[in-house]
Amino acid sequence: MQYLIPQGDSGQLEMTSGAQPSPSANELLIEVAASGINRADLLQIAGHYPPPTGASEIIGLEVAGVVKQTVKNSRFRVGDKVIALLSGGGYGEYVTVDVGSVMPLPQGLSFIQGAAIPEAFITAYQALFDIAKLNQRLRSKRPRVLIHAGASGVGCAAIQLALVTGCEVFTTASSDEKLNALAAFGDIHPINYTQQCFGQCIKDLTQGQGVDIIIDFIGGDYLGKNIDSAALDATIVTLAMLGGRYGPQLDFAKLLQKRITLCGSTLRNRSTEYKTALVTKFEDQFLAKFANTQLMPTIDSSYRYGDVNSALAHIANNKNIGKLILHGFSD
Repeated sequence: MQYLIPQGDSGQLEMTSGAQPSPSANELLIEVAASGINRADLLQIAGHYPPPTGASEIIGLEVAGVVKQTVKNSRFRVGDKVIALLSGGGYGEYVTVDVGSVMPLPQGLSFIQGAAIPEAFITAYQALFDIAKLNQRLRSKRPRVLIHAGASGVGCAAIQLALVTGCEVFTTASSDEKLNALAAFGDIHPINYTQQCFGQCIKDLTQGQGVDIIIDFIGGDYLGKNIDSAALDATIVTLAMLGGRYGPQLDFAKLLQKRITLCGSTLRNRSTEYKTALVTKFEDQFLAKFANTQLMPTIDSSYRYGDVNSALAHIANNKNIGKLILHGFSD
């Protein structure tokens, strides 16, 4: 099969050929039609984010494609169009994946659209619902949710999930262009962090009460600002550290006074059982909403696999609004 692999120390990917992967017990074999690009791919290329033990060394965390080999008693049949959350292997012509991490391609969506769903939406779902317990919060109030890096793939997904469940949504981005695009999702409070202090904006917009859930990809000096922006009993979920590994001094007094829960999480190295449960809950609650357009994958642009290095440069330069997708192994 064909797949993309880093060559030398340049960080550039090149197409090569190798053996087709063989599925083990409980795994499907999928012929890949499109692959999602994620910032984690850049980290793996740079040598900072190796795949979990036993996972494919090939880059790529999500695909859409066609089932070529199934397992006994599976709901999937050969020829089914599917989307899949991966621990690796997505930049290859074929990939194997545990059946529990696979979902049907929503009706009416293309493979390119489908490839933009698994990593972004499952990560956003994990942060909002599994970690921050959004479903429980919705029983007693209309939660306020602050989503940083709103124009990222996960940011776009989190905004949509929060809106469709009735939350009041605040989001930050680096430009008015990005914020204007995000406004198409619905009624949000946009904050241009290059022109405004998001902490002061949250204080003003909430009359000093703060927000109940914060989804953060920045780390660094956002820690203190997030604590200042948090409401009583808030949960802050950190998913990345684009702004730096270390934050300023932590004010434990504010943490205690507000009864804040600080959480950090990754998805890739979770157990198969955890991912299966997460994917199942997401599918049950939200997958049908893609068919009726209540939710939509956000595509910035798509590239042929041979143009992967241009795509990676685009996301590295923080120019994207939503997902970048690779396609075209077979055409």
